[in-house]
Amino acid sequence: MGIVEKIKEIEEEMARTQKNKATEYHLGLLKAKLARYRAQLLEPTTKSSGGGTGFDVQKSGDARVALIGFPSVGKSTLLSKCTHTQSESAAYEFTTLTAIPGVLEYQGARIQLLDLPGIVEGASEGRGRGRQVVATAKTADLILIMLDATKSEEQRRLLEIELDAVGIRLNKKRPDVVFKRKTTGGITINKTVPLTKTDEKTIRTILASYKLHNCDVMIREDITTDEFIDVLIGTRKYIPCLYVYNKIDAISLEQMDKLAREDHTVVISCELGLNLDYLIERIWEELDLVKVYTKKRGAHPDLDDPVCLRKGATVETVCNGIHRSLAANFRYALVWASHRSSTRMRRKWASIITSWTRTSCRFSRNDGR
Repeated sequence: MGIVEKIKEIEEEMARTQKNKATEYHLGLLKAKLARYRAQLLEPTTKSSGGGTGFDVQKSGDARVALIGFPSVGKSTLLSKCTHTQSESAAYEFTTLTAIPGVLEYQGARIQLLDLPGIVEGASEGRGRGRQVVATAKTADLILIMLDATKSEEQRRLLEIELDAVGIRLNKKRPDVVFKRKTTGGITINKTVPLTKTDEKTIRTILASYKLHNCDVMIREDITTDEFIDVLIGTRKYIPCLYVYNKIDAISLEQMDKLAREDHTVVISCELGLNLDYLIERIWEELDLVKVYTKKRGAHPDLDDPVCLRKGATVETVCNGIHRSLAANFRYALVWASHRSSTRMRRKWASIITSWTRTSCRFSRNDGR
C-alpha cells in the first residue's frame, strides 16, 4: 500500500469516527499518523535532476506575494494590470504553465508578484504539478487566493484544504509552545493555562508516536491536537492571506456586498479594473512593511529611496540592505520618528535594535531641524 492510499485510509477512518471526549485520544493518534505520511509524501523520492520547467524564481524586491487559485480565475490578468509584466491569458484553462514574476512598485517598495499555475484538487498529492506550486507558495510573505465570484464557496474550501495539507497555515499565528529535546530525564510537560481542546495523555501519546521519549514541553496557550503536531514537525509556514474575489461585474450588488464584508477579503474586477487600487493598499497593509530612510551626517534624509523591512527585522538587516560589508564595521545607530507615530515607532524600533546586541542606539524626535 502506497503513501497516498494510507492517507486516504486514515482520512476515511477519521470521517467515520465521531468526535467526542471518548474518541479524542484515538483521533489524536490518527492525526499524528496523517501528518507523518503527508510529510513523507512531500519529500522527493529521487535525487535525479529530471527535465521539465521548474519554478526556480529568484526572490527579489522587499517582499514576495504569491497568486494561487484554480485555472481561469484571473491571476494572469491581475499580474498584467498591477505590474509591467505581461502574463499570457486566454479563454481556456491552464494558460500559465510556470511561475511568472512581476514587480509591483508602491510607496517606494518593490514587491515581487508571482503568477503561479492554476492548481487542481489533489495538488497536495502531486496532481497537476501541485507540489511545485505549493513549494513556491511557502516562500511567499503573503498569499493571494484568487476566487471566481460567480462560483460557489466550495472553491475556497478546497484551496484551503490543499494548502493546509502541505503545511501552510493561513492567517494563523504560531502556537505559543516551546519544545526542547534532551538526552535523559523523560518527558516533562508544563502548562500555564488549562487545556480544554486536548489533554496531557494525548500529548504524551503523540510524542511516543514520533519516538520522542526525552523532551521538555512548555505550553502557554490553549492549543489543539493539530497545533501541537505542527509544533513537533516544525516545518509549518504561517503566512497571511487575502481572499480576492474576481469577476464581481458578473454578480449582483447584494452578493458583492456580502463577499466584501467577510474577513481578509477583497472584491475586484480585473477586466474592468475595479477596486485594484484598494487591493494594492490591502497588500501593503498585510505585508506590514516598515520604511527606513538613511541620512548622512549634517544632511537631510533621502526620502526617495527607502529601505523596506519586514516585521522582526534588525539593524543588521538594514546594513545588509545597503551593502553587505557595512555590518562588519557598524558601531551604533541613530533613529528618528515623526511626532505622530513616535510612540508606536519607538516600541517597534526598540525591539528591532535591541535584538542585535552589537548595536547601541539613541532615539530622537524628528522636530524638523
